[in-house]
Amino acid sequence: MPGSRTGRPPVQRTVRRPAASRPRRDNPLRQLYTRAQRAWDRPLTAYYLIFGGSLLITVLGLVMVYSASQITALQMSLPGSFFFRKQFLAAAIGAVLLLVASRMPVKLHRALAYPILAGAVFLMALVQVPGIGMSVNGNQNWISLGGSFQIQPSEFGKLALVLWGADLLARKQDKKLLTQWKHMLVPLVPVAFMLLGLIMLGGDMGTAIILTAILFGLLWLAGAPTRLFVGVLSIAAALGVILIKTSPNRMARLQCIGATDPGPGDACWQAVHGIYALASGGIFGSGLGASVEKWGQLPEAHTDFIFAVTGEELGLAGTLSVLALFAALGYAGIRVAGRTEDPFVRYAAGGVTTWITAQAVINIGAVLGLLPIAGVPLPLFSYGGSALLPTMFAIGLLIAFARDEPAARASLAMRQPRFGRKRGAGGSARSRRPAGVSRRWNTMRRRASAARPSGER
Repeated sequence: MPGSRTGRPPVQRTVRRPAASRPRRDNPLRQLYTRAQRAWDRPLTAYYLIFGGSLLITVLGLVMVYSASQITALQMSLPGSFFFRKQFLAAAIGAVLLLVASRMPVKLHRALAYPILAGAVFLMALVQVPGIGMSVNGNQNWISLGGSFQIQPSEFGKLALVLWGADLLARKQDKKLLTQWKHMLVPLVPVAFMLLGLIMLGGDMGTAIILTAILFGLLWLAGAPTRLFVGVLSIAAALGVILIKTSPNRMARLQCIGATDPGPGDACWQAVHGIYALASGGIFGSGLGASVEKWGQLPEAHTDFIFAVTGEELGLAGTLSVLALFAALGYAGIRVAGRTEDPFVRYAAGGVTTWITAQAVINIGAVLGLLPIAGVPLPLFSYGGSALLPTMFAIGLLIAFARDEPAARASLAMRQPRFGRKRGAGGSARSRRPAGVSRRWNTMRRRASAARPSGER
C-alpha cells in the first residue's frame, strides 16, 4: 500500500498511544508504606514482635547490666561480673519459664490463677514477719533465700493480679454479670486493695502504682462505665496524696521533678546525675563501658537508672532503640488483646501489656526528670531476678496467646521444616538425582563434548 513500507495501513500506526498515557508508577514512599502495612497485617506479626522484641530487650539489658554494674561490684569488693552472673542466671531460668508458659494451653493458665494468687499473698504477708523479711533501701519487701539471693514477692503479685483478675472477669462475662457494677468491682477491687495494702506496709509505693495501673487496665477492658472508673481513680488518687504527704522521702522525690541542680543536702542528686548521663551521651554515646557517671556519681546505675547509663554509653540512638522495642512490644500486646474472641485472653493480654508499658513509662519518665523517682526497674532490662522472672513468664503468656489466634495457628500449621523435608514430585529430574549420579552424569557430558567434531552440532 502506498505510504507504508511494511504494508500496514497508516490507520494502524495512529492507533498507538502516546507515551504520556502509560500508567504511572507508584510513589516509592507509597510502595514502602503499602509493604509495611501488609507486613503489619500478617497473622504472625504479633508473635514475632513479642518474641523478637522481648529477646532483644533482654539481651541488651544483660550487656548494659554488665557494663553498669562493674564499678559497683568492685566498690563492694566483689568480682566485676558478680551482678551480671546473677542476672544471667535469672535470665536463663526466666527463658525456661517463658518457653513453658508459651506452650501451656489457656485452660492451664486459668487453673494456675488461684494458686499463684494464694502463693503471692502468703509470701507478701511473710515479708512482714520479723526475722524473715528484709529491708532494702528503706523498703521492707524482700525475703532472703540464703547467701546473696533474695526474692521480692510483690513482683509476683503483679502476675497474680493479672491472671486472677482475667479469670474472674472472664467467668463473670460468660455469665453476663459485668453489666452490674457490683459484680464488676467485687471481689476484684477488694483483692487488689489487699495486695496494695501488703505492698504499702513495706513502703514500696512504686510497685503499688504498677499494681494500680493493672487494676485500671482490667476495669477499662471490662467496659467499666466512666463514673465507676472515675470513682475508683479518685479513691486511689486520694490515697496516693495521703501517702505522699505523710512521707518526707516521697515529698522530696516529688520536688525533684525537672531539677537541674542537686539542691540543698543533695536531695536531687540521683535525678540530676541521671540527666547528666543522658546529656553527655550525645547522638551515638561515649562507647560501651565508657560511662563516667557509673563511677560512683549515679546511684543505682544498674537497676533503676540503667536507662541513663544506656544513654551515656549508646547515646540517643541506643535510647531510641530501647523505646522502639518497648513500643513494638506494647503494640503487639494490644493487637493480641484486640483480635481474640476469648475474654480471658483479652483481659490477660491487656493486663500484661498495661503492666509492662506502665512500668517502662514510669522508669523512663523518672530518668528523664518528667516523673518522680518511684524505684521501679525497667522491665526485662534492669538488674533484678525477682522482677525478671515473672515478667518473662508474662511474656510467655503473650506468646501463647499470639500463637493461639486462628490465623496464626493456620499459618504455623502450613509451615514445613526447612531442613530434611521431601521434595515434591514436580521437582526437576536433576534436583531428584543423588549427588554421585549427578557427578557421573556431568563427567560423561564433558567427555562427549571433547570427542565431538568441531563442526558437529
